[in-house]
Amino acid sequence: MTQFSDLNLDPRVLQALTDAGYQTPTPIQAGAIPSALEGRDVLGIAQTGTGKTASFVLPMITRLAQGRARARMPRSLVLCPTRELAAQVAENFDKYTKHLKLTKALLIGGVSFKDQDALIDRGVDVLIATPGRLLDHFERGKLLLTGVQIMVVDEADRMLDMGFIPDIERIFSLTPFTRQTLFFSATMAPEIERITKTFLSNPAKVEVARAATTGENIAQGLVMFKPTRRETEGSEKRAVLRALIDAEGEACTNAIIFCNRKIDVDIVAKSLKKHGYNAEAIHGDLDQSQRTRTLEAFRDGKLRLLIASDVAARGLDIPAVSHVFNFDVPSHSEDYVHRIGRTGRAGRSGKALTICAPKDEKYLSAIEALVQKEIPRIENPLKDAPPREMREDRPRRERTERNERRPRRDREERRESHAPEPVATVEETVPVEEVRAPRPERAPRPERNRPEREVAERRPRSDAADDRIVGMGDDVPAFIRMSFAERRAG
Repeated sequence: MTQFSDLNLDPRVLQALTDAGYQTPTPIQAGAIPSALEGRDVLGIAQTGTGKTASFVLPMITRLAQGRARARMPRSLVLCPTRELAAQVAENFDKYTKHLKLTKALLIGGVSFKDQDALIDRGVDVLIATPGRLLDHFERGKLLLTGVQIMVVDEADRMLDMGFIPDIERIFSLTPFTRQTLFFSATMAPEIERITKTFLSNPAKVEVARAATTGENIAQGLVMFKPTRRETEGSEKRAVLRALIDAEGEACTNAIIFCNRKIDVDIVAKSLKKHGYNAEAIHGDLDQSQRTRTLEAFRDGKLRLLIASDVAARGLDIPAVSHVFNFDVPSHSEDYVHRIGRTGRAGRSGKALTICAPKDEKYLSAIEALVQKEIPRIENPLKDAPPREMREDRPRRERTERNERRPRRDREERRESHAPEPVATVEETVPVEEVRAPRPERAPRPERNRPEREVAERRPRSDAADDRIVGMGDDVPAFIRMSFAERRAG
């Protein structure tokens, strides 16, 4: 059997492997490391959990052991699709370079640009980054990629799913043509195959398992779930999840629960915590510091249940995950392979259970066609439970004396005691004579402009002015009522 000592690695790297307790390489490591040490491009295809990270980290640091980094010009570049995977690669780099004087920088979102710029200015041997943050630094003039000797693309199929392929192509164009390229993926979609033909030169293809296969050491199960009513589907589905967790008992030491949507991640996490489970959520909308604390708690065994979106489905190396629960059937069939690959790692046994609603059967058919086998069906643990138990999403209250059903007589007496008092009508409060009494007559309004009218009546009028002017009211000025003779005389 091949040992790490047979792979022509640097003695200091072998010492770090011995300190970590590693002696025998995995198939993907045994196939990829010799070609990478020769300087050839490598195309690695292997299912998740097979040790792809060490397949490029070990030969990369062996080749970089000699040489010196220059400011703003990293000597090697590792591209990862998510922050968590990039941080994990950085941890592996620290583990295997403990006896070497190599520097690194981690460029991911959620971290200050200033701190990252300070590392780049000093010069780094290994630059580990997500595509978006890397291009941000490049466009700000803080980074040059013309000195890259080795370029690694990890989880390339996940890059495709997340829409990073245009960014990957642009980054390839910014690096020297003479670089060495190490390309790793779990599946080979047509777009991934096109990129490998464009940017890899005569690569050594290392395929240790058929693309999109599940580990034989992972026991799989599928629960066909049919809700009683559409509006109660969510609560009934969460009840089935809790029943599956309880049925596993102590065998479920820790587990990752996958949901398709971020909102469902939060809802499931809150529901489990409400029922007394040790659970936390992780997805892309959370702050980076919170995501880091949650992952560390899960790795350290302080957290039992990790509810996650597919941000945690790729590349996270948590060796001792006993179970994986798919609360939702993934809409992309390849994601099923990566999800259940979080358990059964490093030769351990694991278990993956999936809940399938009628609307998800089309996704289930695509998954079974991809893995080329039928997922075993298991019985719904709440199949014989009454509908109320399945719809209940919070602990039921015990019946007490306060909410016990009371006799009918007591209820009637209580209703009468709380009945509103009758309101007296007008006829009951006021005598009829007072109500029907006629209203007093109003005094006549005084006439306006009475002095002027009296003056006008005392003045003599002509025959032509005998008739009073009609239509202008009592407010007509006196001079208008005078005859022409009176005006001439005046």
